[in-house]
Amino acid sequence: MSRVRFTSHLQKFFPALKQDIHIDGRNVAEIVAELDHRFPGLAAYIVDERGALRKHVNIFVGDEMISDRLRLQDQVSSDQPVYIMQALSGG
Repeated sequence: MSRVRFTSHLQKFFPALKQDIHIDGRNVAEIVAELDHRFPGLAAYIVDERGALRKHVNIFVGDEMISDRLRLQDQVSSDQPVYIMQALSGG
């Protein structure tokens, strides 16, 4: 199982995300789908209606930012942490 961590911005809307979430998934798309199953509505903050990563969201698998922002097919092994970060914009 991969350990998934979130920025505090998403934790404001989904308080259960303050703790690490352990998810099975072979790729980022499977992890996002399982997260949405456990926390209905969470995927809408992460991906758009086509399933592509939203503009102001970054996902890291280990130390690497994912490269497939359209289909989220980057592979994830069970020993790699996954970080989901929603950037804040404004001035």
